[in-house]
Amino acid sequence: MSDNSPPNADAPLPGPPVEPPWSLIDPAALLPAYLDYYRATVLAKLDGLSEAELRGSRLPSGWSPLELLKHLAYVERRWLRWGFLGEKMDEPTAWGDNDPESGRWHVRADESPAGIRDLFARECAHSRRIVAAAGLQDRAASTGRFPPPAEPPTLSWILFHVLQEYARHAGHLDVVRELTDGRVGE
Repeated sequence: MSDNSPPNADAPLPGPPVEPPWSLIDPAALLPAYLDYYRATVLAKLDGLSEAELRGSRLPSGWSPLELLKHLAYVERRWLRWGFLGEKMDEPTAWGDNDPESGRWHVRADESPAGIRDLFARECAHSRRIVAAAGLQDRAASTGRFPPPAEPPTLSWILFHVLQEYARHAGHLDVVRELTDGRVGE
């Protein structure tokens, strides 16, 4: 049978991580568990892509899977370290996923996929420590990302925001993966 489909087009992506169990009902445990589920899902969707596929774009908007992973590392940094904790960060430290001239996501040629994965893992680890040490009702610091006079959001609001960003981007990666090698997500 000779068609134009990529090899293994019908093969699903390696099974995504398992969702948190239905028995988990405490929001303080459920939100971090779902964040970890989506963090792992994003990484699983990148597994098996070559460096060229990680750096290339399949979409008219022009972003690459590696740029998206770097963006998610900085999402973690902006919302939890700079946002919730109020860590002092200059623009490049907080927005290092964006090219200063175009404002678009970027990965420099000297940044490796392994290096971006390490950055992502480090930022996720920071976030886990921050969440473990706080309560969902705690408000973000009134410095950093949320200076007065605005009332800063609660940790629960921040976690829901980050969770929806992960869910949206995991869906984007489903499309990219299908366009790249025909594999489909769930």
